[in-house]
Amino acid sequence: MPAPDFDLAADAYRRRIRLTTSADGTVTSILEDDFHHFVVTLGHDGERVTTVACRAVRWPWSTCPDAAEPLRRLEGMPLTNRFTGAGAWTDPKQCCTHQFDAACHAITHAATHRATRVYDVEIPRRDPETGATRARLWVDGAPALEWRLTWDGIVDPAPELADAPWKGGFMRWADTHLPPDAAERAITLRRACDIGMGRGMDLDAIAEARLLPPSMSGVCHTMQPVVIGDAFRHVGSIRDFAADPDRLAPPA
Repeated sequence: MPAPDFDLAADAYRRRIRLTTSADGTVTSILEDDFHHFVVTLGHDGERVTTVACRAVRWPWSTCPDAAEPLRRLEGMPLTNRFTGAGAWTDPKQCCTHQFDAACHAITHAATHRATRVYDVEIPRRDPETGATRARLWVDGAPALEWRLTWDGIVDPAPELADAPWKGGFMRWADTHLPPDAAERAITLRRACDIGMGRGMDLDAIAEARLLPPSMSGVCHTMQPVVIGDAFRHVGSIRDFAADPDRLAPPA
């Protein structure tokens, strides 16, 4: 597999998702970035999901590991090559966003009978006024997507995404309008564009999740009203992979 041509001098947020299929057909999905490190293990019988388990290695809030439980509702769902298909079986907002994404990648990996796949994302720190940056995605080391962004969304190129809503429905739009693999790649990069905005923020200064802006309410397991009061910052959990992406998502 070729090595991505990362810009190692950039002050960049990085995310890697590593997928492998073992001899017995089990899929392991490892997702790691500056703020998260989760390992989802998915069993299947070739047609349906049989087991889902998540190991939390590194997480931002004390309640994040508990979000593994809603993932178990995926057990019994048919395998699908559509990334958003799992949303019909468990509510993504009741899950950890990143555990759920890792599970979705595992499901499509199983459905397409791939042995291995690695997604790499690089998003340099945005210009504070314009939001300008260059977001890049590699698949198995090869360049796959490159978007020039501002705060308004994609400005160049990707004409096939011209009608996509940047906020409120991008993932569903992509899975409806693009071929399955192209949709999954676009969804992977789009998710990282939001999460990467946390780079450079003093997130450890927010001791309790209830102190976050109201716009965060209900977006994930930890931000649910019945959970958020028990969610405390996992201080010291942030990592910096800008100059050393090889440390990301080591094989399980």
